[in-house]
Amino acid sequence: MRLAHSHADWVLGYQDEVWFSRVAQPHLHAWTCDKPLPLQLLSAPRHDCEAKAVACYGLLRADTGQMMLRFVSGRPRSGVTAQFLHWLMTVLAGPGTKVLLMLWDNASWHVSRQVQEWIKAHNQKVKVEGGCRLLACRLPVKSPWLNNIEPKWVHGKRHTVEPERILSAQELQHRLCLYYGCDDLKSFEQ
Repeated sequence: MRLAHSHADWVLGYQDEVWFSRVAQPHLHAWTCDKPLPLQLLSAPRHDCEAKAVACYGLLRADTGQMMLRFVSGRPRSGVTAQFLHWLMTVLAGPGTKVLLMLWDNASWHVSRQVQEWIKAHNQKVKVEGGCRLLACRLPVKSPWLNNIEPKWVHGKRHTVEPERILSAQELQHRLCLYYGCDDLKSFEQ
């Protein structure tokens, strides 16, 4: 981390994936005078064909505090992770970032052969053609408190909750992008 902070053209980032439920309510705390605030137990109507949860890839930039999000139709997988990493490297190379030092956990799609080979091939290509190199550092197993993006996910869930109705997947994504201050981008396709 000190190495990333000592280079002006390096970015330190915390990466993770999360599910945002359209149905389940996050744990909320509130002070009331007389009786507790009731949260309704929501259930999706039978005609609702959208997924009950939206998967999201994110990177929290340590230098700016900016969240970079991409939503996933389906669940996180190695191929989608490689697409997300390609998008990150393309976006970060634009303003002249030379290296992304990325901290992430040991999820199976992070340590997969496909993703590790993508990172190796990408870094070899950057050596020849230029661009943003990726240094991926794994956090210790079962240590979410070391990943600074984790509290951001919790706050996003609490901020975008709708106690009286179920949000559509598109409306949930839009609210999350507004909350995190990032562009409302289309989802990755699987």
